[in-house]
Amino acid sequence: MTLRPSPAPAGRALGLAAAVASAILALLLLAGWAAPSWAIYTATIALAKGLVVLGLVMLLRMGLISFGHGMFYCFGAYVSGLLASGAGLTDALALTLAATLGTAALGLLLGLLLAGYRGVFFAMFNLALSMILYGALLKSVSLGGSDGVSVPAPSYFGLVPPDGMRSLAAYGFVATIACAAGFLLWLVSRSQLGLVLLGVKGNEIRLDYLGISARRLILVAYVLSAALAGMGGSLVAIVSGHVIPEMAYWTTSGEFVFITVLSGPGSISGAFAGAGVFEAVRLATGQYLPNAWQLLLGGFLLLVILFLPDGISSLARRRTGTADASAPPAGRVQGEG
Repeated sequence: MTLRPSPAPAGRALGLAAAVASAILALLLLAGWAAPSWAIYTATIALAKGLVVLGLVMLLRMGLISFGHGMFYCFGAYVSGLLASGAGLTDALALTLAATLGTAALGLLLGLLLAGYRGVFFAMFNLALSMILYGALLKSVSLGGSDGVSVPAPSYFGLVPPDGMRSLAAYGFVATIACAAGFLLWLVSRSQLGLVLLGVKGNEIRLDYLGISARRLILVAYVLSAALAGMGGSLVAIVSGHVIPEMAYWTTSGEFVFITVLSGPGSISGAFAGAGVFEAVRLATGQYLPNAWQLLLGGFLLLVILFLPDGISSLARRRTGTADASAPPAGRVQGEG
C-alpha cells in the first residue's frame, strides 16, 4: 500500500481554520500594542518555545517522547547566530528559514538511526545526542565556548526597526510565524499522513499489515518535529540576541517535556498556551520566590497531572464538550488486540 497525502481539508473547514488562525494573530498583535515591554518579551519567548512543544506533542501522540529536543533547539539557534555574526545575514525571515532547513537535515540524519527505537531507548538516545552536542559546543573555542555567540539585531524584510520598537517588531514576527506554523500543522494533522501517524501508537502491527512502514512514519514525524524545534531556537536567538551551549543541556530538554505534559496532546493551540503558562509561572515565582521557584513549578505540574491528566488544553473541551478548533482529531488512540 502506498501512502499518499490526502487533499487539504475542503471548503468550510479550511476557511474556518484560516479565519481562526487570522483572528488569533490579530488578537495577539493587538495585545502586543497594549502590553508592557517585559510582557512582550515573555510572550515572544513563550511563542517561540511553543513551536518546540508542538514538535514534541506530535511525537507524544505517536507514543514517543524525546528527552533531547534541546539539541535541535540549540542547533537552530546556533545556525541563526553564526549566520548573523559570521556571514552578515541579518534578515529575520532568512535566518529562520535557514535554521529550520538545517535542523530538518540534522533531524533526517539522526532519524535514520533513531526511527527503529521505541520507548525509553528512543528517549535516552535523544538525550545522549543532545549532551554530545552540548559538550562539543562547550569545548569549541571557535564557537565561543561557554560564552556562546552574540546575534546582531535583525532586520525584518529589509527594514531595521528603531530601538524603541525592536521588541514589538520581534513579537509581531514571532507571532506571525507561530500562527502560520500552527495552521500548517493543522493541515498536516487533517491529511492522510497525519491520521496514519496516530496508528503508530495505536497498533503498529496493523500498519505493517496495511503495507505502511511505521519506521518511515516515525522518520517523517521526527524530521518535522526537529524542524519545529530548530525554528523555535532560531526565533529565541533572534529575540534574545545571544545563544549559549546550555540550550542543548538536559535541563532545557526537560523544560520542553514539562511544557508538553502541561499542555497535553489535545490541541495545537494548547502547546502555545502551555508554554505561556510555564513562562508566566516561572517569571512570577522567580520574581517573588527566587529560592523556591523550581519547587513551585514542580508542585504546579503535579496538580495539573492530578486534576488535568490531558493537560490544560482539555479545559476547552470540558467547557464546550468538543475538541478545540485547532486540535488534531482523536485525543487518545486505543489499539485493538
